[in-house]
Amino acid sequence: MNINMKIVPFIILLAFTYLPAKAQNELNNNRKQLFDFNWKFHLGDIPDASNVDFNDNEWRALDLPHDWSIEGQVCPDNPAGNDGGYFPTGIGWYRKTFTAPKAWNNKKISIFFEGVYMNSEVFINGKSIGVYPYGYSSFYYDLTNYIKPGEENLIAVRVDNAKQKNCRWYSGSGIYRHVWIQVKEPVNINHWGVYITTPEVSDKKASVNIQTLVKNETSSSQNISISTIIYNAKGQKKGSKLTSIEIPANSTKDLNQHIVVKSPDLWSTDHPNMYQAHISIKKEDKVLDQTNKSFGIRTIKFTTENGFELNGKKVLINGGCAHSDNGCLGAAAYDRAEERKVELLKAAGFNAVRTSHNIPSEAFLDACDRLGLMVIDEAFDGWKTAKTPHDYSTVFEDWSEKDIASMVLRDRNHPSIIMWSIGNEIIERKEPEAVETAKMLSAFVKKYDTTRPVTSAMTTWDNDWDIFDPLMAAHDVCGYNYQLHRAPDDHKRVPSRVIVQTESYPRDAFANWKLVQDHSYIIGDFVWTAIDYLGESGIGRNYYSGDVPGEHWERQLFPWHGAYCGDIDLLGWRKPISHYRSMLYNDNEKLYMAVREPEPKPFKIIETMWSVYPTWESWTWPGFEGKDIEVEVYSKYPKVRLFLNNKLVGEQATNIETAFKATFKLPYEKDELKAVGIMEDKDVETTILQTAEEATQISLSSDKNEIKADGQSLAYISVELLDKNGVLEPNASNLLNFAIDGPAVIVGVDNANIKDVDPYISNQRKAWKGKAMVVIKSIKGKTGAVKLKVSSEDFEDTYVEIKTY
Repeated sequence: MNINMKIVPFIILLAFTYLPAKAQNELNNNRKQLFDFNWKFHLGDIPDASNVDFNDNEWRALDLPHDWSIEGQVCPDNPAGNDGGYFPTGIGWYRKTFTAPKAWNNKKISIFFEGVYMNSEVFINGKSIGVYPYGYSSFYYDLTNYIKPGEENLIAVRVDNAKQKNCRWYSGSGIYRHVWIQVKEPVNINHWGVYITTPEVSDKKASVNIQTLVKNETSSSQNISISTIIYNAKGQKKGSKLTSIEIPANSTKDLNQHIVVKSPDLWSTDHPNMYQAHISIKKEDKVLDQTNKSFGIRTIKFTTENGFELNGKKVLINGGCAHSDNGCLGAAAYDRAEERKVELLKAAGFNAVRTSHNIPSEAFLDACDRLGLMVIDEAFDGWKTAKTPHDYSTVFEDWSEKDIASMVLRDRNHPSIIMWSIGNEIIERKEPEAVETAKMLSAFVKKYDTTRPVTSAMTTWDNDWDIFDPLMAAHDVCGYNYQLHRAPDDHKRVPSRVIVQTESYPRDAFANWKLVQDHSYIIGDFVWTAIDYLGESGIGRNYYSGDVPGEHWERQLFPWHGAYCGDIDLLGWRKPISHYRSMLYNDNEKLYMAVREPEPKPFKIIETMWSVYPTWESWTWPGFEGKDIEVEVYSKYPKVRLFLNNKLVGEQATNIETAFKATFKLPYEKDELKAVGIMEDKDVETTILQTAEEATQISLSSDKNEIKADGQSLAYISVELLDKNGVLEPNASNLLNFAIDGPAVIVGVDNANIKDVDPYISNQRKAWKGKAMVVIKSIKGKTGAVKLKVSSEDFEDTYVEIKTY
């Protein structure tokens, strides 16, 4: 098999930094307007709530994005159960009253929802204009015939997430992504109507093809010109094209423009260079419509001989799967939360992410483009046969083509996306009909984009593996969940198959890396998971003997209400397995030390399938003095030495034969534990763990010193409990109280303890492992200093200050 795909696109709908100020204002203020503010919300079903004269004065005022589930109390009686993290669901209503400008008269008006979970029905001025079942698709409605320019108008949205269970993880409930109003002239660029590809790329030049779908919604033929100008990241003009066309009345026309960019700056994970295409429609001297689309120039190629190549260079994919929630924010897709998730993945050494098992937010993909993270964009979890009673199988026949179209049309200009995924562990995968379904879904994808391969994730834990050969043949790249060990035999049987492991157990990091390293037809591995998430409660847990036994799917495990199988926890802390995995694939990290949690005799620590043994960055183990503790050192150096209080404990080789890991057993003695990387018998690098004394102080740090006063921007504030020497006290669990002064609000608190059932929307949180986190959000239009106070019994009050502007 040789899949040679060259492309580069990506759409940024929020930033237009390369254009003159006047053009920016026209784009931001006229064509596309954020519609997130000043909504009313009611939890519960009210049949009359769509009526214009309905009195919503008692409803709660809020801004979007909004997830009402995260605001509720986790409870074992909630119908979402272990899959949904025991959070409340139900039915909710949103209403927004607004005055449409008189200037909207004779314009084409639409409303665009980036995501509503789920079964949404939208009303305009009392009239239902559509129902959209799937909670992860973006969709839009034409309001032109319903809107009243110069008068007050009402948008109402009913959201029904009451039918449970409808997925296998935490989904959240509500209008959890952005909403936009779009205002266009009758002659305009169609929604998702720009498609940018780069069919030929070399160091000297790149051929950029811009396909623009122009819509004429007038009753007469129109003679227009379409201008496309390409800018690089510095705002320099790199090419342009002007084309004149005639478009008949009430019709659409595709226009292809070809522009050559000389000496292109290629997009890659290390250098995510971006371009922007400014496209405008003019009639005589009047601009009828314009838009700005970002894209990248790069090539992708998949072969059994050379694996995956990005811009002609072989790249081993070190990927992680990621669900869509943002921890303590629930499903609310604030741009900063989505960006931060990508930052965490990049910092953990990942070069790719699989959006399992649903279409991600636009902000997430924008961040992947901008920061250089490759993506498998996944449509849905299942096909025709149900995994849960009310899941996607209930709408598959009527909606799968629409949802595939929504995903591909919206996302096809993102250079970060290297594959489309059409499903995950399909229940009917052993049935012949599944082959036909896969062919159908692949055809849906390729109707809108032929530049990327189609994959899906397949697995079985029995011996019936080669039965999947016809199903795998319906894909361009074959996704294996937990079955990469079968690949060498499969290659002998089907030598043309390109393989990627779409899910793997965290503990198998080295074995999977070795398979990817040794076999060119295996292009990479995606661990389950890259980051902890809500729902699928208890997956990845460890437990003591005597606790409730078993795997997460076998029984209810409340108070567990999330997954602990991530390389990164819900605070953003990298677990030791993260450092180990990154060390295998990358060279920027070469030495790391952690301590295996000692067993509190007579109890034993029991692992589950998705767990790794609990290992911590800690040399603070009171009660274990004189008892043996195991220390793990991960190293890319030929040797490591371990010292306890400057006394040599031992020396071990660390290389591929030892899986780049050394384990030392020694009696616990407090103070200083030091690991040293050795090369040519010289100390090259040192890492130290220091025993903490009793915590005496609170330390605060914010990821942002300033945030915009736009009602959307966030700051993540880390809280750590330290001893008098500034060492984290990992056993501290003090109750922390939070108070904010200034133009911002607290929107979430967390401590990464997935068994802590205290609310995520609160002004207090207990520390866990000596840590906690507070997320604050700006208030629209209000600037000034924001001071967060953190207080706790036996500690002095501590403050951190940021600015809103």
